[in-house]
Amino acid sequence: MSSKNVTSEVVSVDEQAFENTDEAAVDEDGFEVVDETPEFRATVQMEVQAKVDSNHPDARVEEGPDHMFGKTLEQEERIRAREAELDRISAKAELGTQDGREKRTRDVAAKRSAARRVKFQKRAASVDPQMDPERDDPRVELTQEQLAAVNTQSMRLAEKLDGWSRAAIGRRLGEAIVGGKDLMSAVVGVFEELQTAPGQVVPIGKLEDVNRKEVSVEGQVDTLWDPSHPSIAQVGLIADDSGKTRVTIWEASNAPWIQEGERVRIHGAARNWYEGRVSLAVTGWSTVMFPERGRWWE
Repeated sequence: MSSKNVTSEVVSVDEQAFENTDEAAVDEDGFEVVDETPEFRATVQMEVQAKVDSNHPDARVEEGPDHMFGKTLEQEERIRAREAELDRISAKAELGTQDGREKRTRDVAAKRSAARRVKFQKRAASVDPQMDPERDDPRVELTQEQLAAVNTQSMRLAEKLDGWSRAAIGRRLGEAIVGGKDLMSAVVGVFEELQTAPGQVVPIGKLEDVNRKEVSVEGQVDTLWDPSHPSIAQVGLIADDSGKTRVTIWEASNAPWIQEGERVRIHGAARNWYEGRVSLAVTGWSTVMFPERGRWWE
């Protein structure tokens, strides 16, 4: 049996450097050309994470027009969402450089809103002449004495009617007086009209005079008694200085619990009739608040 002896020639580090020097490129002055371009290499952590992602069972195994190689669907969505957000920010920044663009947009929106409001008022004027935006102010037809009296009464009514300005009340008073009513009749009529207008808290004693299905009232819980049906959560009487009425709180309304003696305000109560008298029902569209508590959910 023959054996072969393998011999290797050991080359020192200096000799390797000398050989590499012969192969290196030199410039016209004889100096070695050094490539200063930095070489970017992934860290060990990045390589490990890339390996894990590429071996994920949900990762893409090939490149395609609608997906990325080695990325899961969640990773693709996150990347595309980030790219879309960057595009949106760039587009917004580009549009934001246009001088006066925001002001012009606000001006156009304000003009369109005013035009729509005038159009609506003209349509409403066919039912209620008071809604006509082009009608003249009736107060110009009043005498100096009548105008002074209207201004005084409008100031007094504005303190009693929440949500109504002195100008709006004065205009209504002027219309009533021009229509032939005396000052006191005009004051009483306008007060009763605005007191029961939509959005106003209606005195309980005036509920029978209201011509709409839903009203808002405020008063004190006078008494409560046991409901006659499982679908009713609470039933009792609520009263204010003008009168009292029956209130039924339905179980499905999920309204907060009321107690005897406390003050409540009910917005959007349904107006019904019970045994020939007007009554109220708290439904899912109603809101029950407690002014003395400060916060309705307490």
